[in-house]
Amino acid sequence: MSMSDPIADLLTRIRNAQQADKRWVDIPASNLKKRVCLILKEEHFIRDLIQVKDDKQNILRIFLNYDDTGVPVIEGINRISRPGRRLYVNARDVPRVRGGLGISILTTSRGVISDKIARRLKVGGEVLCEVW
Repeated sequence: MSMSDPIADLLTRIRNAQQADKRWVDIPASNLKKRVCLILKEEHFIRDLIQVKDDKQNILRIFLNYDDTGVPVIEGINRISRPGRRLYVNARDVPRVRGGLGISILTTSRGVISDKIARRLKVGGEVLCEVW
């Protein structure tokens, strides 16, 4: 079965794993998913990620981050631009999430970057998701 939206699948697997109090979640690897996860790691929304080799497609193992009381660090994670409705923004209109408490992840001409870096570089692009 082919997957029409791999980024939505990534976000759903992370959301479901946190609701089930899992320490990690495995997803099929791709360069785009890996870059999105690296941004989540840089912003401390996930603890770590490793790439597990297998015979077919490699697997990304994402280690989820919880606070001292066991509450997930990610309160919400939403897909913004979908295959049926893409959302592009210019450099002036890069969205702020929860007044700067969250991040937007964008794919731009400079690669997949967070909203903070997009504002600093003054570039726009497609808004993939929001995390807070």
